Amino acid sequence: MKLLIGACAALGICLITGGSSVLAASPETVCTGVLAPGAYGRVVIPDDGVCLSEGPVTIRGGLKVGEAATFVLGSEENQVDTGTVSGGVRATNPASVQIHFTTINGGIDIQGGSGPFGGPFDITWNAIEDNKIHGAVKINGYNGFWFGFIRNTVSGSVTLSNNETLDPDGNEYVTNTIKGNLNCFGNSPAAQVGDSEGEPNVVSGRKTGECSSV
Repeated sequence: MKLLIGACAALGICLITGGSSVLAASPETVCTGVLAPGAYGRVVIPDDGVCLSEGPVTIRGGLKVGEAATFVLGSEENQVDTGTVSGGVRATNPASVQIHFTTINGGIDIQGGSGPFGGPFDITWNAIEDNKIHGAVKINGYNGFWFGFIRNTVSGSVTLSNNETLDPDGNEYVTNTIKGNLNCFGNSPAAQVGDSEGEPNVVSGRKTGECSSV
């Protein structure tokens, strides 16, 4: 299932706590609304918060997504560079983490989810797509409506485990280039191509578990 929403336009949210567009990175920005183009230090989306951005943004101190929070950077529809996140992406029990066309230094670590319903879109989903990721990726225990890990280039190993989506076409892990291992286990549905029309993953290390066939 392809979920494409012009989130900012649809919601009409145009607020950000901590400034809208800055020339120098501030120590920490708490984002609730729209993250305007600019440079930031650490960016935090608080519990139950919503932070949307079309970029380009430069985040130098890492990105943290809180419980039941939603973060959206870019979209599959708008295929432009959305910026750089250095310091990695970390999330605990988020509603949705959607990152497109971004360079991520420091990897991704997403643990848990907040269920398939809720957030600004009524349903929740993770979409990690078309990114350049430097560092390991670990996404474990996400329980949203849909999850796609698609068309990323990763310098590091990727572990996608125990993710349970309500959509039978969920857990689409395809068309990635991974300089490391690709480990998949405990996912429901099991790792699949689904209706993504994706290609097999190109992995320099080993494909293990469910991802041995994708």
